[in-house]
Amino acid sequence: MTASRLATGGSAIDRSRPIRFSFDGATVHGFAGDTIASALLAGDVAVVGRSFKYHRPRGIWGAGVEEPNALVDIGGPRATPNTRATTELARDGLVARSVNATPSALADRNAFLDRFARFIPAAFYYKTFMWPDWHRFEPRIRAMAGLGKVDADWTSPGTADQINHHCDVLVVGAGPAGLA
Repeated sequence: MTASRLATGGSAIDRSRPIRFSFDGATVHGFAGDTIASALLAGDVAVVGRSFKYHRPRGIWGAGVEEPNALVDIGGPRATPNTRATTELARDGLVARSVNATPSALADRNAFLDRFARFIPAAFYYKTFMWPDWHRFEPRIRAMAGLGKVDADWTSPGTADQINHHCDVLVVGAGPAGLA
């Protein structure tokens, strides 16, 4: 059992089935039913990504689809870029990498940019590098602020099920009109 995992609780997690996967090259232990994020939290992994502009370290902030920081690229036969770690179930042998960090979220080469934060105002590259030629700077700036990478040999994970729900009557509100 990892340091930050509760001994009991969590009906979705099957503690009789341990799993192992890798995140940024490090082995993470979890259980069947864990999301990538819950296994990372239980394994005391604090830095899961980097901010776009200054590459400041980011941890897990939310619990669902609204999570802004925990985006990972999943490698292997079901490779998927920019996957939300809070909604993707961890599985044995999964290979996950943080996005917007090189080589890893914990040891990002571009973290030095944070030292220049007070000299770089909002939207700085739109104004600063227009002269002499924006196209000289654009590829590198966009590469540093990018998200996940699509593998050249990537194959689509398939189509998602689509469900359209319809109702005959919808009552909104509990005022006189809604009650009638």
